[in-house]
Amino acid sequence: MTDTTPTATRPLRRSNPSSAMAPDPMSVAALVDNTPASRDRYVDFLRALSIVIVVLWHWVFSITQWNDDGSLGMPNPIGDIPGLWLATWVLQIMPVFFFVGGFANLASFEAVERTGGGARHFIAGRLRRLGKPVGIYVAIWFVGDLLARAMLPDYSGVTHWGMVVFVPLWFLGVYTGVVLLAPVTARLHRSGRELTIVAMVAALVVLELVRIRSGIGVLGLATSALVWLFVHQLGYFWRDGTLVDGSSRRLWALVLAGLAALIVLTNLGIYPQSMVSLQGESSNMFPTTPCIAALAVFQVGIVLLLRDRAERWLSGRRAWSATVAVNAVAMTVFTWHMTALVAAIGIYQLLGYELGTTADAGWWWQRPLWLVLPGLVLAVLVAVFARFELPGGRGRHARRCTETA
Repeated sequence: MTDTTPTATRPLRRSNPSSAMAPDPMSVAALVDNTPASRDRYVDFLRALSIVIVVLWHWVFSITQWNDDGSLGMPNPIGDIPGLWLATWVLQIMPVFFFVGGFANLASFEAVERTGGGARHFIAGRLRRLGKPVGIYVAIWFVGDLLARAMLPDYSGVTHWGMVVFVPLWFLGVYTGVVLLAPVTARLHRSGRELTIVAMVAALVVLELVRIRSGIGVLGLATSALVWLFVHQLGYFWRDGTLVDGSSRRLWALVLAGLAALIVLTNLGIYPQSMVSLQGESSNMFPTTPCIAALAVFQVGIVLLLRDRAERWLSGRRAWSATVAVNAVAMTVFTWHMTALVAAIGIYQLLGYELGTTADAGWWWQRPLWLVLPGLVLAVLVAVFARFELPGGRGRHARRCTETA
């Protein structure tokens, strides 16, 4: 999931048996072999892990059902089981993704600057990587929905029955906004590292207090933006070494501070304890509340405390190969995973089965099925659409996953 350096190629004038046996530079094995020794493998692992957890959560941990109005709903069982909300303090992994994004975007911006480029070059490169897979996804759904409307008189349209397939787009929209601001936030980090992060927290607290007291809903957009910018900014402190140089006391301080803030915030009677949305409760995600900022601090401390052990594990070929393989198609997996779930639901119902609407024993026993069935559908979708994320040419994309993010 990184930018690449062009590789020279020459046209073949005649068939050469040895060239037919040459390794494909786009293969996982070749990407693994070409990994620079300086690469921080843990960054890639955390990015891949974040995507995998989000996908599995949507597939396995949702009571997917048809609502009375014909739309597809995805409540979860967190509110049905006492204490299960604690799992969301670990499995709501989006803060880790934005934290890793801060590391990767600062590294990319520094690389652009070293080659004489500026903010425009950085943004163009990042948007190309985000835009192509998403553009293909939206275009195919748009055309498919138009065809369905023309051919099926009773078809209500995906915006009525299936807005769940566009769930990934809200996250990508927020992340794109953070990327667009990265040249500014990177320079703020250089000129006033601690001051910038403190100013973000102060602005978040003030705006949140005003939002709660005034009830002005639009302020939720500002607080949401500040939360994700704050988490992304934390990644800069990993990139510059602040968080990982020296003893582990700083990391333990992050863990304890984040945990203490979460406990306090979720016991004020204002914010729910769950870090994911629950039916009948306000949400910490929409708008994004300071609880998610506290969760980020807590999770950042944990993942960096595990860094040394994880890096030793990732030095093994098998673990690193799996990480490279996931990152190579991460955008394709993320954009299409909800479509895979919808297709799996269609297959399931065509076979004569009904979706469960409560988290009873039968629903829990079915969880492995809702890992395997959408997984098979997604494998087909990745085989078809991954080419738009990693074109199969032997040129500029050949080392895409083996250079600094």
